[in-house]
Amino acid sequence: MDITFKNVSYTYQPDSPFEFKALHDLSFEIRSGSFVAVIGHTGSGKSTLIQHLNGLLRPTGGVVTIGPYRLSADEKNKQLRELREKVGVVFQYPEHQLFEETVEKDIAFGPTNFGVDDEEIKARTREAVDAVDLDKSMLERSPFDLSGGQMRRVAIAGVLAMKPEVLVLDEPTAGLDPRGQREIMSMFSHLHKEKQLTTVLVTHSMEDALAYADHVIILNQGKVYKQGAPLELFQQKEALQAVQLDVPEVIEFLAKVNERFETHYSYQGQSIAELAKELAHYVEGGRGHE
Repeated sequence: MDITFKNVSYTYQPDSPFEFKALHDLSFEIRSGSFVAVIGHTGSGKSTLIQHLNGLLRPTGGVVTIGPYRLSADEKNKQLRELREKVGVVFQYPEHQLFEETVEKDIAFGPTNFGVDDEEIKARTREAVDAVDLDKSMLERSPFDLSGGQMRRVAIAGVLAMKPEVLVLDEPTAGLDPRGQREIMSMFSHLHKEKQLTTVLVTHSMEDALAYADHVIILNQGKVYKQGAPLELFQQKEALQAVQLDVPEVIEFLAKVNERFETHYSYQGQSIAELAKELAHYVEGGRGHE
């Protein structure tokens, strides 16, 4: 589903001593099937933005459109239930939201409450378990007997069981070790492609934004600071530093390599380790393979 923000603003506790304007006149478009990263330092408005995607918040100014659904300040949307079936949100530490007796019941909770029939729920539950790479033998176990990483996968499976068309990921790798971070992001990348989802990733990780997103929106103080292709944006070192963001390590490494050795390597999705191998080959005499 296409997502459009048109002149969207949001104010917490308006007309009170605690009034705070979190979003200021945001306008941008997220195309159906795209993988978009939303980045910005703490307080830039990221969390407020994503709560508009499934109607948890309604703009105090402007219009948010998600497919056929429209959210604005001056009209009540009677289709919020439908919208929330279409937009799945994986919040930070989703495993903290587990509460059922078994993994199967936890995954089935959403579809059950939306009136999906029993046979379909069973099919969705098993499909979701496969999608997050958990063994079906875990379905009868208590989610609280699992490891932290397994619990997170159960929580994600519960979101996938709703069959969303839009998947919103709010810092999905928070608290995971580097291996766990790579595995979770690889899983989301696979799901995005396989199910042709519209994926919105909110992250502090410039590396994840570079590796997985095809479009990046940078927020600063509740406004769109910059947006565009990841590689194009992440080469603007001074502009990023002006809003307390760093250049991804691999881009910084590549710039130093090109400067030091007067080469012209371009970023093609390589890791630092892969670039180091290319550089070693160059230094050993493989100059024709830049």
